[in-house]
Amino acid sequence: MLSILPFGFLFIVVLGFGTLFSLSSVHWLGIWAGLEINLIAFIPILVYSKGITSSESAVKYFIAQAMGSAFLILGSLIGFSPSFSWNFMDFSAHSYSISLLMVNLALILKMGAFPLHYWLPSVMAGLQWMSCLILVTWQKVAPVFLMMSFFEVSYMFWFALLMSLVGAGSSMVGGAGGIGQTQVRVLLAYSSIGHLGWIMFSIVFSSMAAKMYFFIYVLISVGIFLNLWILDAKNMISVKSFNQGFNINIVNILVLLISLAGLPPLLGFVSKMIVVMSCVNYDFIFILSFLILGSLMSLFYYLGLFFSLYFSCSSFLKIKSFVGGLKLILINTSILVINFLSALIITWLIGLF
Repeated sequence: MLSILPFGFLFIVVLGFGTLFSLSSVHWLGIWAGLEINLIAFIPILVYSKGITSSESAVKYFIAQAMGSAFLILGSLIGFSPSFSWNFMDFSAHSYSISLLMVNLALILKMGAFPLHYWLPSVMAGLQWMSCLILVTWQKVAPVFLMMSFFEVSYMFWFALLMSLVGAGSSMVGGAGGIGQTQVRVLLAYSSIGHLGWIMFSIVFSSMAAKMYFFIYVLISVGIFLNLWILDAKNMISVKSFNQGFNINIVNILVLLISLAGLPPLLGFVSKMIVVMSCVNYDFIFILSFLILGSLMSLFYYLGLFFSLYFSCSSFLKIKSFVGGLKLILINTSILVINFLSALIITWLIGLF
């Protein structure tokens, strides 16, 4: 664990400070500085295990983030040169359009969305579980919320269409890329790409829907990665803890996986329903169909991982004692409670919209 290292707490604090500094900045130079502080603090967290795979993933992550920072500075300078201002004031000008495109490409590269997603699966394949958790949750906060700021300033059809196409492409890549994968880390990396597509698509229509989707995704991801970290699962075939009898962590992973897949009436379905409700009044229904198609492909490998874990746990198939029956009752009760809470949240959100 990182907490046993004397400098672990310092890196976590600096990591959070860099993201908050970037989000609170009103100057693009301050945004870039915050992202760089975040990068400097996250690299030691990636390599703390001193493994070859972790070091390789850290180098790949550093190169990708350095390229993103270069695009960010380049886009800011292009927008700065005609007006000597760091603010995007006149989007009709050609230089401002190029500047806006460059800055958003930088943010897309930093978060690992389509078409600049190539680095995320290979980086996650060599990381520890807690590093993967930080990578798919906290490291997405700054790029996602910075991208939301553009739609607060101005609304342009071509920019909204571009972000919608990027979101649809991310969902398709996240669905198609995970099919045939056997490593849980790679599967969850493609899952992150797919969910980023839904988040970027929702940013165009409703910032509240994007924030709600992102919060629900982070909540589910934290539960999955913490339980996988406890089990220390290597891949979905050679999981030693699954054959040692009943384990509540396995139950948690099973429930959270089908929730992340978006099956109703679990919590993961709520976020997708919010996005669909927020865009039904616009002309992007055709693009929405590609996001749904990507989610269906993602559902294929979610269910494959689900059944692999389900049939690997002998306590689900061989319940012969009263204690085993009681455990099954508790499992079913907990799932019903989760479904009931999700249904209440759905009803409340429908009232908001």
